[in-house]
Amino acid sequence: MKLNPPNIDPEFIPKHIALVMDGNGRWAQERGLKRTEGHKRGEAVLLDVVDACIAMGVPYLSAYAFSTENWRRSADEVRFLMGFNRDVLARQRQELHEKGVRVKWAGRRPRLWRSVIRELEAAEELTKDNTTMTLVMCVNYGGRAELVDATRRLAEDVKSGKLAPGAITEKTLGSYLYDPEMPDVDLFLRPSGEKRTSNFLPWQSVYAEMVYQDKLFPDFTPQDLFDAVEEYARRDRRFGGVKK
Repeated sequence: MKLNPPNIDPEFIPKHIALVMDGNGRWAQERGLKRTEGHKRGEAVLLDVVDACIAMGVPYLSAYAFSTENWRRSADEVRFLMGFNRDVLARQRQELHEKGVRVKWAGRRPRLWRSVIRELEAAEELTKDNTTMTLVMCVNYGGRAELVDATRRLAEDVKSGKLAPGAITEKTLGSYLYDPEMPDVDLFLRPSGEKRTSNFLPWQSVYAEMVYQDKLFPDFTPQDLFDAVEEYARRDRRFGGVKK
C-alpha cells in the first residue's frame, strides 16, 4: 500500500497516539457476520495504522486490544479474543520486527491466558532493540486497574522502607505504571462514533487532544489517521496556561 502522509511540520506530529479500536463487533453484525469476523478484519487495519504512523514519524502508538471490562462479554467471544490476540502476535511479530517496530505489553497478568503472555513476552524480547517506533499492545488493560496496581506496589515500598511518603511525586507514581517509559498521550483517537475514553490510559491522557471519528474500526484507513493528525496539528495546546 502506497501511503501519502500530509506535509506537517514535525513539531506538530503527535509523539504518542492512543488508539481505541472500537466497533469491530458492530461492523460484523451490520453485515450479518459473527462478531469475531470484525475482530479478524481489525488485525489488518491495525497493521495499516502502524505503517501510517511510521510514514508520519509518530514514535509511539498504544492500541487498546482487550480491556479488563471485556471479560464481561460472552464466553465464546472472550475465548476467541484470547486466542486471537495470541495468534496475531505469533503471525505478525516477525513482520513488525522487520519494520523496526518495538512491541511492548501493558496490562494485568491475572486472568490473562498464559499462552497470550508467552506471545507478548516473545514479541517484546524479539523487538526490544528496535527504534523505528513503539507499539504498545494493551491487553487485559484498564486505566483504574493500572493505577490500583501502581499504588499497591508503591505502598509496599513505603511499608518496607524503600520509599519515604514525603518523597512521592507524580514522577514517582508514574514509575510504577505498567510502562514507565510511556510518554504522555498527545492524540487520543477513537473511531466508531462513541465519545468516551472507556478507561484507557487516564493518567497518560490528562492533556491529550481527543479526536472522535464516526467510522467503525474495520473501515478505518491510513487516511483517517492522517486526517486525525491534521486536526491535532491545528489544535491550540496550552496545557493549562494561556496563549502568548
